[in-house]
Amino acid sequence: MTGVQHRRSGGLGPRARRAFFAMALAAVCVLFAFPVFWLVLTSLRPQSGVYYVHKGLEFTLDSYLHVLRDERLVQAFVNSGLIATLATVFSILVTVTSGYMLSRFRGPISSTWFGTIYVLRCVPYITWVLPLYFVTQSWGVYDTYIGLLLPHIAVHICFFSWLMKGFFDGIDASMEHAALIDGCTRWGAFFRVALPSAVPAISALAVLCWLFTWNEFLFALILTGQNTPVITVVMAQFVSEMGLEWNLMSATAVLALVPAFLLTLFGQKYVVRGLRI
Repeated sequence: MTGVQHRRSGGLGPRARRAFFAMALAAVCVLFAFPVFWLVLTSLRPQSGVYYVHKGLEFTLDSYLHVLRDERLVQAFVNSGLIATLATVFSILVTVTSGYMLSRFRGPISSTWFGTIYVLRCVPYITWVLPLYFVTQSWGVYDTYIGLLLPHIAVHICFFSWLMKGFFDGIDASMEHAALIDGCTRWGAFFRVALPSAVPAISALAVLCWLFTWNEFLFALILTGQNTPVITVVMAQFVSEMGLEWNLMSATAVLALVPAFLLTLFGQKYVVRGLRI
């Protein structure tokens, strides 16, 4: 009787809801997958046929060979990977201890630090660009690894310290208290009890931090020049007064997607597990 009343009321049954959900999920997947498919297709077309990518079966790897032979592009890939890795390592080192302090300690130092990162996080980081440009110029670190690393680390610390605080808040502090009673120091309790429990969260933050730095464009555009090219900036330089080299830009974009895709593929379980803590 209930099912009859439900159908008469115009509601969807379980099978209809599952079918609708499946169609919606398929539509979303197509929406996100189609641009990537078109990007790969464009990268495999010759320059003469790039505007007719939907016609013909002529494909070539010349665009990829051109990208891999370009020393500046190869150097940009190396620089981007190195900066992303270093920024992730240094950011995690500071963020883990910062989040632990915010979670476990109460006092003027913790409150001051919390207020500082709160204020800095509320300010859009696009407003940092011009002051950072003048600072890096005055310090003599413009267009260097240090000049590009420091802004990324600052942004990561301001954002990920909050996330690490939430992760440590979800970890029972009684085990640390037991370790302290057994004779552990505060640092000993941190390294032996709290840190191993937060490994999934740290792994998730490391993946997110690396991807953010790898894909970041604004800081790289303003704070780098000829000495430390990065892939997001070099990719944009395919736009010239003669037009836009779609095939080369697409090939570079596909190659830039590979490290991010592999990292996401192998790190997704840590991201999901870490965000559930």
